[in-house]
Amino acid sequence: MGTMENLDHFFKSAFTVDNVIFGFDEGDLKVLLIKRGEEPYEGQWGLPGYFVNENEDLDYAANRVLKQLTGLQNVFLEQVATFGDVNRHPTGRVITVAYFSLIKINQYTIQPSSIANRAAWISIDNVEELAFDHAEILRACFNRLKLLVRTRPVGFELLPRKFTLTELQHLYEAILETDLDKRNFRKKILSMNLLIDLDETQEGVAHRPARLYKFDKEKYDELLAEGFSFELKESRRKMVEHMG
Repeated sequence: MGTMENLDHFFKSAFTVDNVIFGFDEGDLKVLLIKRGEEPYEGQWGLPGYFVNENEDLDYAANRVLKQLTGLQNVFLEQVATFGDVNRHPTGRVITVAYFSLIKINQYTIQPSSIANRAAWISIDNVEELAFDHAEILRACFNRLKLLVRTRPVGFELLPRKFTLTELQHLYEAILETDLDKRNFRKKILSMNLLIDLDETQEGVAHRPARLYKFDKEKYDELLAEGFSFELKESRRKMVEHMG
């Protein structure tokens, strides 16, 4: 311990925020990435993240950076973890706080700017090498999503207002990286009384139209308050090698 004069070296660190934004599109779980337009790692894909200004708190910075780099705003961001390996940033000691969110892809327009030369939704299965330790950050947030999907009906955030049971099953399979038994899945999900049968079927599809459902918002809120358990019998485990 010491006086304020000899504590200066403790104030030589910088802080950043990194956002992991998940979306579900056409049966595929995706993450929003940017192509960096500045060093270090110029030209590489990474998470939408940047430095925290001296006069702003972390939550505000996360929302500001997300908007500046991708155009996304009014997105609920949840803090997941802090990453502070000494050498995680090549220019000095940088500690980052990771946030994540789940959004409906078709309700947002991506508009890259600032250091983001591009922004794109990339399938989780197709994510390759990322800048900094962003692969580790993505993996941590993906693991949080896997836990969340078993304790909260997250499909409400990711699916369109009207959806089929097959689309709902594909969502859970994409997040859990598992093939689920169709009969068991439907029995489980319907037993929760979480869905409202709209008495409608798909239109303009080549195959036999499937029934459409929507989430019961009141039941959804009730499950959130009481706790939620969604354990399913898994038939085949898939491995995603690049995710470790």
